[in-house]
Amino acid sequence: MSASKKYFAEALGTFALVLFGCGAAVIAGVTASGPVGIGVLGISLAFGLTVVVMAYTIGPISGCHINPAISIGMLVAGKLSMKDTVGYVISQCIGAIAAAGVLYMLATGSAGFSMGEWALGSNGWGAGYGGAYDMTAALTAEFVFTFLFLMVIFGTTAKAASPQMAGLAIGLSLVLIHMVVIPITGTSVNPARSLGPALFAGGMALSQLWLFIVAPIAGAIFAALVRNIFIED
Repeated sequence: MSASKKYFAEALGTFALVLFGCGAAVIAGVTASGPVGIGVLGISLAFGLTVVVMAYTIGPISGCHINPAISIGMLVAGKLSMKDTVGYVISQCIGAIAAAGVLYMLATGSAGFSMGEWALGSNGWGAGYGGAYDMTAALTAEFVFTFLFLMVIFGTTAKAASPQMAGLAIGLSLVLIHMVVIPITGTSVNPARSLGPALFAGGMALSQLWLFIVAPIAGAIFAALVRNIFIED
């Protein structure tokens, strides 16, 4: 598969993830003040089911990372080249930003919409956000749950695993992660997913963005190092 096709697939997949996931949160689901509409479960399903759908759509093309933390974890695990890692991460960020732009256009079409702090499904923590969890809780959650997410990915895509079930298992694991972490940070475990909305929201979302870059990448790297103990190629 050519590099350009893989990079386009990653941009498209990340675009879908942010538009469906954050779109569910903004238009039908949850705000900084708490759950409304479809609530935490509905938003969790939106993110997880998007991964399932895109895994079977672009998986054969690029592997469906749609997450810089996954791509960097694969690099550390020796499963992705440096060239493709850079190409994937750039493509994922472009897709996420484009999706946030489309979501901004949709959201501002409502007379009742207001661009407050942490708008457009941005991730965050502290007073005024979700359950008002502190930075330590946010950092811990993003690191630990990204680690677990990557372990699921490494395990379900290993040589001895069933490749037909990988997309479903990975998507369901993301549903479970969101069900726990949404009240804490809105759930990132994906730097690109956090980047897109934060660029449009600005304010606190942008100032807190660093955590949603550092913690997921650190969790992914740790998972890549741990996988060698449990998982055979």
